[in-house]
Amino acid sequence: METALQSCLFLLMLNNLLMLGSTRIMWLIRFTAFQGILLAGMLLTMEHALLAAAVLLIKGALLPGLLWRTRNRLHSHHRMRPRMHVAVGVLAGMGGLVLSLWLEARLFTLPALFPPLLLPTALTTLFCGLILVVGRTTALAQVIGYLVAENGIFLLGMPLMTAGTTWFELALLLDVFVAVFVMGIAINHIGNTFESIDVGRFRSLRD
Repeated sequence: METALQSCLFLLMLNNLLMLGSTRIMWLIRFTAFQGILLAGMLLTMEHALLAAAVLLIKGALLPGLLWRTRNRLHSHHRMRPRMHVAVGVLAGMGGLVLSLWLEARLFTLPALFPPLLLPTALTTLFCGLILVVGRTTALAQVIGYLVAENGIFLLGMPLMTAGTTWFELALLLDVFVAVFVMGIAINHIGNTFESIDVGRFRSLRD
């Protein structure tokens, strides 16, 4: 189980950097789905089978499916125009990884609370989500960044989960699903009205 958890954490770290290097919404959605599958796998190694099934359903299937449907409705098949250069985004993500490893050595936590690699992976996932939010110009990519940042926060809470907190986490998961569902509807309406979801063009809006 320990080896499986470490493998999932390593793949999640790699997945984060690949997301920062991607310029297509299609690939961002696929990487988001893969993150959901990895999170479910980690929960399974920690013997939270019910929550793992819910995460797999919501983060691994429903949310990516909703994003995919929104992408198809908006005909957003072209390459994204990142606000910051892709290489700068990847370097910022690697900087977040180094900062996370530095913080792991200095933050005071209970002994054996976090398994090896879990804390830096969670913080790096959070940083990468924030980089996606500020570094991409399309609303859909920014929603994906929000999801990635939320995955990092979710990962930070994993070692604190007990049998009594499973329902609380399920309720939070439902809230995230509703939030992304509402965002998807809003983006769909924005795309239908303005024929673009590039947030950079919103600056030219007038009353």
